[in-house]
Amino acid sequence: MTVKIPLLRPYFDSEELEEIKIVLDSGWVSQGPKVKEFEDKIAEYLDVKYAIAVTNCTSALHLALLGIGVKEGDGVLVADFTFPATGHVVLYCGAKPVFVDIDLKTYNINPESIEEKISDKTKAIIPVHTFGQPAEMGPIMEIAEKFNLKVIEDAACALGAKYKNNYAGTIGDIGCFSFHARKGMTTGEGGMVVTDDESLADRIRKLSVFGMTSAWDREKSAEFIIPEFTDLGYNYKLSDISAAVGVAQLKKLDKIIERKRELAKYWNEKLEEIELIDAPYVSKNVKHIYQSYVALIDKAINRNKLIDALTKKGVQTQIGTYASHIQPVYNSTDKCPNSLDIFNRSLALPMYYMLKEEDIDVAVAHLKKAVDVLK
Repeated sequence: MTVKIPLLRPYFDSEELEEIKIVLDSGWVSQGPKVKEFEDKIAEYLDVKYAIAVTNCTSALHLALLGIGVKEGDGVLVADFTFPATGHVVLYCGAKPVFVDIDLKTYNINPESIEEKISDKTKAIIPVHTFGQPAEMGPIMEIAEKFNLKVIEDAACALGAKYKNNYAGTIGDIGCFSFHARKGMTTGEGGMVVTDDESLADRIRKLSVFGMTSAWDREKSAEFIIPEFTDLGYNYKLSDISAAVGVAQLKKLDKIIERKRELAKYWNEKLEEIELIDAPYVSKNVKHIYQSYVALIDKAINRNKLIDALTKKGVQTQIGTYASHIQPVYNSTDKCPNSLDIFNRSLALPMYYMLKEEDIDVAVAHLKKAVDVLK
């Protein structure tokens, strides 16, 4: 089936090619000076002290947990409605993910559901800024302080989003970002860890390069150095080729965000014309960047059949994301009824920089017809 209106499409122009050419001409294509430039620009954008570029947000979250010392037997509270990478990284550490239910409006972790899940084994909370809307970080940070817990923000979808006057990913102890193709800006695959804690940054950086000094740092040294492997680290480093794309993409980020916010407003208006579909709710405390535009389908409609019907018309849609606690890999006994409900009813609609209002009009016309048939 031909896709006429895709769910997403990354936005590139000549700047990405120019940045990549600089790297290729330099001969240094693994982690090196362009990664450092990319890290510095992200740190400047977010006004944080330290940024560490890595292969993806999953590795960023894994390193964040290792950085704060999460180990076998520990518990980590995880927002349930999220791509399972968030829960997987807890398992990577030998710890147990404890899933916390969400707010039905925002799709984000419900602060009122957190305290009942805290035990003497709990070491951290991972709120997820779902689809680019920041979680309610104020009460989350209060709970973390009360119980002496670390907060790792899964800001995979939220570079540029704000909670009150603070950028998502800069409020907790550590923030983790994704540059996957579906995100606001992309390097194809890639991620970033940010923090203001120097000791955390140093540990995370070392763990990202096998537990040794990075090749670029050694290259800058005035004398020959044989590295020592002091920690069991990982090969999570980003390449300069990917970083080159990131440097170019970051210049466009604010423009991309503002366009997607305009498109979201148009989607909101058009969805008012369709019964049984609600536009996403936006909290008054946040700046939503719409990494995805995720509507909510009434229980009277079979969401999966709706996706099939739209696909046949060339309109690509997708589920929102996953209710983690029901995934077999976790063998979880947690109950998260709100997350399960949203998992079954959420619908991601086309959202990307080059999308036109006329495309939305076409998609809405097909939505109306499909809903009428399925209700």
